[in-house]
Amino acid sequence: MLKDHAIIFDLDGTLLDTLDDLTASVNAAMAACGLPPHSRDEVRNFVGNGVMRLIERCVEGGQENPQFKKAYGAFRLHYASHCQEHTAPYEGIIQMLGKLRIQGVPVAVVSNKFDAAVKKLCDAYFSGLVPVAIGEKDGINKKPAPDTVLAALKQLKMPVESAIYVGDSEVDIQTAHNAGTGLISVCWGFKTREFLTENGAGKIAETPGQLYDMLVETAAEMEKTGA
Repeated sequence: MLKDHAIIFDLDGTLLDTLDDLTASVNAAMAACGLPPHSRDEVRNFVGNGVMRLIERCVEGGQENPQFKKAYGAFRLHYASHCQEHTAPYEGIIQMLGKLRIQGVPVAVVSNKFDAAVKKLCDAYFSGLVPVAIGEKDGINKKPAPDTVLAALKQLKMPVESAIYVGDSEVDIQTAHNAGTGLISVCWGFKTREFLTENGAGKIAETPGQLYDMLVETAAEMEKTGA
């Protein structure tokens, strides 16, 4: 049964469409440093590996650029105050999470976004639906390392063998493999179906409704194989 499985979600591009707020904060940071702005599509391609890597990709020369530290700090400051201006759950996400809650399914979010923002966004948009939310912080390795997934499972008191990971990027595919969980990718976020397939995705959901059906199917398959 699905309630015997922990469902671990990525946040950006999976549950929440955060791209407009991320782009606005990137360009506020670029403006603060006198650097050129980036388009929404550029930022879409830059995200997934945490804020530091995002700014490395936005600033020519990355951390070698004398403006890098200023840009990194400016992004964090701006995003902390503006992370909810345009962000919203994808259509059907609230309903899907509600079905999981009704069935008593253990749910968590893990993200490479900094921890305070992850908790703030989950509290704002998924109150009562996501009991565990973990982001980037000192002492825990970012995805694709399995650390955040394992920490979430520990809080949920669920074994890794029970877990199904859901995400929208190649980082999420690698994370699931590294953690030893089941995996379902979604293609409504920051990456296309073709990109996900090329990067090792198996099951790919096109809508939250289809994702729910795949979760039920995957849970049943895991139980048959003893996973």
